[in-house]
Amino acid sequence: MSDPPNLIDRAALSRNRARALAQGADLFLHDEAAAEAEERLGEVNKRFTDPAVVTAFPAPWAEILPGARIVADEEVLALEEGAHDLVIHALSLHWSADLVGQLIQCRRALRPDGLFLGVLFGGRTLSELRVALAEAESRLTGGLSPRVLPMAEIRDLGALLQRAGFALPVADTVKKTVTYATLFHLIADLRAMGEGNALAARSRRAAPRALFPAAAEIYAAAFPAGGGRIAATFEMIWLTGWAPDPSQPKPLRPGSAVQRLADALGATEAPLPRAED
Repeated sequence: MSDPPNLIDRAALSRNRARALAQGADLFLHDEAAAEAEERLGEVNKRFTDPAVVTAFPAPWAEILPGARIVADEEVLALEEGAHDLVIHALSLHWSADLVGQLIQCRRALRPDGLFLGVLFGGRTLSELRVALAEAESRLTGGLSPRVLPMAEIRDLGALLQRAGFALPVADTVKKTVTYATLFHLIADLRAMGEGNALAARSRRAAPRALFPAAAEIYAAAFPAGGGRIAATFEMIWLTGWAPDPSQPKPLRPGSAVQRLADALGATEAPLPRAED
């Protein structure tokens, strides 16, 4: 079987990120993700001494984990096997062509009972922008071009953690709504975050001149945030998993219970009524 087509143009992604850094990247969502990660780590009863962070934008993560090894976000990660007790994959996984492969590489880099913490944009991210662009383009041209990255859904990501070999996998989501004056301000912010269109199948032709003004009108009418502003959704999905270790709790085997649930609850057990024939 042939390999599936690559959805991501890594060269374009690298250019977008380099341009954002050169122009003073606006990393407010990275700042929020780093603060959330710091809070989550504070709830773990464990001290981490050899952390690594996979990121294209190191500054926010260096603030919460000074001295952490910063690893470039590439398809092959520069991580040594068993070298770390904490690996954070920081707002880059949504651009990976092989998400499971990234998770496996992070798992291998962990020592037994090491923690993986990943955060990525999920499927509800920029849902309003997708709708506005799709409706405007279909009206103007009768077709659609790939303009917004498709992103994973939370219901799929927990299973991917298990496939990658993590113990005690958990996936949860945090939704943030950001308001903008116009669609053009939102697009400027995305470019400043290095989140411009880097899809391999994107059109290389200039967009129709009327596309973005039409999309801006549709957006403002369909997704108002009050005060003449528009709302944009960013869904951050958090992935947590541990490198397996014998010390970790394990589920009991079916049928191995030694106490009845009714006894544990102090309840009186009553037989179910039989169905009438």
